Amino acid sequence: MSCNPPLLITGTESDNPFAIDIAVFCGQRIDISDVLSLKTYANSEFCPRFISDEKDMQHIGSKLTGSTIVVVSTASNILSRNELSWRNMLVARAAKDNGAERVVLVEPDLFYSAQDRGPRPEHGEVDFTRDISDYKKFDGQPFSSRFYAQSLALAGVDTVITVHNHSAAVRKLFSDIMPAGFFNLNPAEVFADYILNSDVTPSLHSGAGLLVCAPDKGARVFTSEVHKHIEKSNVDLLYIAKQRLGERSVESFIDPDSPCPYSGIKGRDVIVFDDMVRTGSTIRQCCKILKDAGANRVVFFVTHFYSSPEVRENLNTPDLDEIITTNTIPCILNRDMQGRLRRKMTVLKLEKWISRHVLQCMKQDCSHLTLPMYTVDMSSKNPRWR
Repeated sequence: MSCNPPLLITGTESDNPFAIDIAVFCGQRIDISDVLSLKTYANSEFCPRFISDEKDMQHIGSKLTGSTIVVVSTASNILSRNELSWRNMLVARAAKDNGAERVVLVEPDLFYSAQDRGPRPEHGEVDFTRDISDYKKFDGQPFSSRFYAQSLALAGVDTVITVHNHSAAVRKLFSDIMPAGFFNLNPAEVFADYILNSDVTPSLHSGAGLLVCAPDKGARVFTSEVHKHIEKSNVDLLYIAKQRLGERSVESFIDPDSPCPYSGIKGRDVIVFDDMVRTGSTIRQCCKILKDAGANRVVFFVTHFYSSPEVRENLNTPDLDEIITTNTIPCILNRDMQGRLRRKMTVLKLEKWISRHVLQCMKQDCSHLTLPMYTVDMSSKNPRWR
């Protein structure tokens, strides 16, 4: 017999605003900090405990029977990703050891995705042909993403929900390992809605037309998906290719096979799409090509924004007019993390959109979640701020 609602949202940090918002959008009346106690012993060992009535002697070890526990885990300013990943596992184990029927991990920026293959041929089913240099790059390293997926499953996680994971190898192995499914949410609909219903690209509405641009081959599928969502006759596709000259050196150029040629760029707004930015060097070069070709306004849409000093320096260029990102890495909402980029940065907060998918996954009613499925965070330094 369960003492709790059939769906309980919690987090790995008691004051995580992302987890709190998802709980609210899912209709949970209990605060996440009242669901789970996040205790650390004097010897630094972490021990979470699902809170129960101290006088209840009837449901010891079974208070979560029949419940689905949703664990929301995002990057933190206080805890490392290594610490958070271990917390994920212990919270999941606590849920299962106290009777939970299902544990769902919501991790918008999935940990260890960069280590999506290892040094041996059987380490990762990638969507390209690996050569000796690619194997050597991982020589001596663990195949971390597979180990993370296996560890989560062993801890009791049944389902993983993430956002815009770029790695085919990660998507394949998580789909194989998770007992009740792996869901890689696609933010194309969110980006398209913002493009259509805001003034981020004036040329779309003025008649001059819009270009949606993929900065490399890896971004073309997602860029095409956004293009389909927009469904405007004056929106064209532009492909940029790149040639890697070294470990951190890349040369970009307009792909000869691009649907829109170089001559079609002049006088139009251009949106560049990518799943993540870590250094910004490729995007900086891409934006310079577009401005040199006569682009009117260049906007960079990116799902996962890693706010490093290098990225802030590279993207603080006059060739880039605005950055639209999401809060999958929530620290980007901090103005200090935005730095000088705050004057041209907009953050689309995805908690409502993710909550809809969580409720749909659980086959629960989500009709109370009305459009738009995101909220907008923008500094008053941004010229578009009202």
